[in-house]
Amino acid sequence: MPIMGRITVNGQAVQFGAKVEIKPDYWSVKAGKAIGKTNEVQQVNAILESIKSTMTKIYRDLQERESNVTPEKIKNIFFGIETKHQTLLDLFARHNEDVKKLVGISKSKATYQKYEVTRKHLSNFIRERYNLSDIALKEINNLFISDFEVYLLTTAGCNSNTTAKFMQFFKRIILIARNNGWIFTDPFINYKIRISKVDRGYLTQAEIERIMDKKLVSARLEHVKDIFIFSCFCGLAYIDVKNLRENNIRTSFDGNLWIIGKREKTGVNLKVIIMNLERIKSKIITVQGQQVILD
Repeated sequence: MPIMGRITVNGQAVQFGAKVEIKPDYWSVKAGKAIGKTNEVQQVNAILESIKSTMTKIYRDLQERESNVTPEKIKNIFFGIETKHQTLLDLFARHNEDVKKLVGISKSKATYQKYEVTRKHLSNFIRERYNLSDIALKEINNLFISDFEVYLLTTAGCNSNTTAKFMQFFKRIILIARNNGWIFTDPFINYKIRISKVDRGYLTQAEIERIMDKKLVSARLEHVKDIFIFSCFCGLAYIDVKNLRENNIRTSFDGNLWIIGKREKTGVNLKVIIMNLERIKSKIITVQGQQVILD
């Protein structure tokens, strides 16, 4: 007679054929296995134990990444009917590895770090909110997104604009999932990312002159001061000044020296004329072992 199996999870049950047979006289309904010492009995029990062990592992794996585990899911995975679901953190990690490979080519190190911080926040949120190590992409919905936003603003201690930036990085991962057909609806469809305008302030001419005239206690701090003033006059971000090398200073079509390069964040070409050529010779400083002309 064929042996039938039953998977029960939280009161839900589904039956399946174990694809093994046993003589009725050798079967114990109470024990749920064959009884006796014959080779046939031992082989049948070994097969049943293997089935039970494999299904238990499938169940535990599903628990790790999904909040709703059903006996039907276990059965389908066991018989190869259903492929493994894509999960959020797994996709995020693979995406970040690709970004890491592109650092210095088409991506900046800062962009990679922001993706990594977003992934870590999501990992902590999923563990805290759902007690899971990962979650299936198909289970991401508007409630998940809203709860993650609240987590960032409260538990993670992020301000509103930082939270909005993390949500933007998260949304890009969801877009990848949609483009690959791993999800069919956009959970962000009714969610709006809001970034508030911030007045960062500015230094007045008098304040800049006070900094320039200030005598600091060490040559190192004097260099820091010079680089900061240099940034103020050139309008370059910190990372753009950090990347400056001697070959960025070139003579242009008008015969004057210009700072020529590309901005790190946007990739846009930058050209900044260096004024007062007579004073340039006395204003050479060293930044990371490279000479930079400061005016």
